[in-house]
Amino acid sequence: MNHKVVQTDKAPAAIGPYSQAVIHNNVVYCSGQIPLDPDTMNVVDGGVEAQTKQVMENMKEVLLEAGTNFGKVIKCTIYLDDMGDFAKMNEVYSSYFGENPPAREAIAVETLPKNVMVEVSCVAYI
Repeated sequence: MNHKVVQTDKAPAAIGPYSQAVIHNNVVYCSGQIPLDPDTMNVVDGGVEAQTKQVMENMKEVLLEAGTNFGKVIKCTIYLDDMGDFAKMNEVYSSYFGENPPAREAIAVETLPKNVMVEVSCVAYI
């Protein structure tokens, strides 16, 4: 096997047959994070801002476990259950990146796991 599975208790455990992230050739492929509190595995309250913050904090922990950080993220995919929340999500999301944010797309979907409002995945390098 020429890839490494990333797992940390500081982010929510996988709720299905997937890994939090996988490293292959110094590229980190992070699975989509939803706004679960890693200690309770409950969805956080507080609207899309609070949910986006929890998603990004969860992703930060996975990236750190993989040996990288938001400064090395090259691509994100964002899923929203309501594109009307785009501006609120974007305000929180953008606070995690510097002057040169990664490429990304934001997609509106009908529903997300556990009926959350936002999910984000990313690709980074080490």
